[in-house]
Amino acid sequence: MAPEVGPFSLERAVNAVERVRQRLLRAARALGEAGVDYAVAGGNAVALWVSRVDEAAVRNTQDVDILIRRVDFQAAKRALESAGFVHRHAAGIDAFLDSDGAKFRDAVHIVYANELVKPGEPAMSPDVTESEKAGAFRVLSLRAVVAIKLTAFRDKDRTHLRDLIEVGLVDRTWLTKLEGELKTRLQLLLDNPEG
Repeated sequence: MAPEVGPFSLERAVNAVERVRQRLLRAARALGEAGVDYAVAGGNAVALWVSRVDEAAVRNTQDVDILIRRVDFQAAKRALESAGFVHRHAAGIDAFLDSDGAKFRDAVHIVYANELVKPGEPAMSPDVTESEKAGAFRVLSLRAVVAIKLTAFRDKDRTHLRDLIEVGLVDRTWLTKLEGELKTRLQLLLDNPEG
């Protein structure tokens, strides 16, 4: 069944970006006030790093990924629910939706620190301590963002890595900072950025 297609609307496109921004700020504020250690991860972390070099190269993302320690999940759950989020667990992912009727992508997705996201991945997620203060929230360090993106290595992760390469935040010197499969994956991207 084909989706219902509405009229073109720049306002709707801008609103979509603003909703993600508000979701990130609301979640970070709730976690910070509750004393839960966390860091912004995923596409928002990449966008924050890219924006430090070239605002025009920033790519929007549709959800918010937050890294926490599993031991802090119940405290994080209480904090996020008190901020109006609704917890859902599906396909092995803990998510906090904007409301009961919200789509799964309209959510805060939890990534657990110091764990494999999926069995067989070449590296565990970093710890929340591998982060920096970024105004009203904490964001993963560049090293941690690169490691997570190389670990997942899905199409969108490779795109995010290309963004970091394009603005000069990641280059061949990074090959000396990585080992094993992560080094091999970065080498592939550096050798064939369009592939």
